[in-house]
Amino acid sequence: MSTVTLGLLQHACSPDPAANLKKCLALAEEAARRGANIICTPELFRSQYFCQSEDHANFQLAEPIPGPSTAAFQELAKKHGVVIVASLFEKRAAGLYHNTAAIIDADGALLGVYRKMHIPDDPLYYEKFYFTPGDTGFRAWDTKFGRVGVLICWDQWYPEAARLTAMQGAEILFYPTAIGWHPKEKADYGADQHGAWETIQRGHAVANGCFVAAVNRIGLERPVGGDGIEFWGQSFVAGTSGQILAKAPVEREEVLIVPVDLGKVDVTRTHWPFLRDRRIDAYENLTKRFID
Repeated sequence: MSTVTLGLLQHACSPDPAANLKKCLALAEEAARRGANIICTPELFRSQYFCQSEDHANFQLAEPIPGPSTAAFQELAKKHGVVIVASLFEKRAAGLYHNTAAIIDADGALLGVYRKMHIPDDPLYYEKFYFTPGDTGFRAWDTKFGRVGVLICWDQWYPEAARLTAMQGAEILFYPTAIGWHPKEKADYGADQHGAWETIQRGHAVANGCFVAAVNRIGLERPVGGDGIEFWGQSFVAGTSGQILAKAPVEREEVLIVPVDLGKVDVTRTHWPFLRDRRIDAYENLTKRFID
C-alpha cells in the first residue's frame, strides 16, 4: 500500500512502570482507533528518565525481550492489525543491559530488535553507566505497512546511522526519543538546542529521501531532585524533502496521527538521486576515528 498512517505517542511518564505501560497501551489503542497503521512509543516510556543519576537500583527497571511489555504490545498489534515500535530497557543477561526498540508486525509477530548504537554520557544523561552499546548494527524490517528502520535518540545526531539504515531500503526512520532542556540553560541555549535537534533529523529525511518520525516525551522529571530535565515534546514527522508534515506541542500529551505516501520515497530518490551519486570509492576514511 502506498499511503500509511503513523501514530506517534507523545506523553509524560510517571515513576510507576506498570502505570506507564497501561497508559502507553491505552494511547496505542487510541492511535489504532484513529487509523494509525504504524505506532511508535517514546524512548524508555516505562519509567521516568532514570539516567539522570548512576544508581544500581535502576537496573531493576529492565526486562527481557521477549517479555511482559512485548507480549502486551504483540497482543495489541494482532488485535488491531497495526505495527508497533516499542522502546524498552532490555535485560539481556546478568550485567548486560541495552536501550532497545522492539519491532512488532501487524500479525503480532516480534520481527526483531534494534539496540541503541550511540550511547551518550553528558550531565543528567549518564547512559554509559546503564547501556551496553548495541550489537545489532543498523537494520530495516519489512512490515505489513512498509519497510521501516529504527534508531534511538542519541543516534539522531549521526548521519552515518540514518544513511546505513536507509541504504537497506527503509522508507521511514523512527526515532524513539527522550530529550529536553536543562532548566537553567533553557533561556540561553534552549532555542538553539531544539533547533539543532529538529534540523539534523529533517536533514536525514532530505539526504536519504525518506520519512522521519521522532517521538519524544513531555514534562519536567526530577527523579533525583535538583533541577531535573524539562522534556521538550515537539514530536514530529518530516517528509521526504525534509518538510514538517505535523508536529506536536511542547507541553501537551498528544497522539499525533500523520498519513504519509510511501510512493514519494521513490519519486524523491529519483528526482534528487543522492544515493545514485554517492562516491563510495572515496569514503574509506569514514571508518577512521580522525584523519591526521
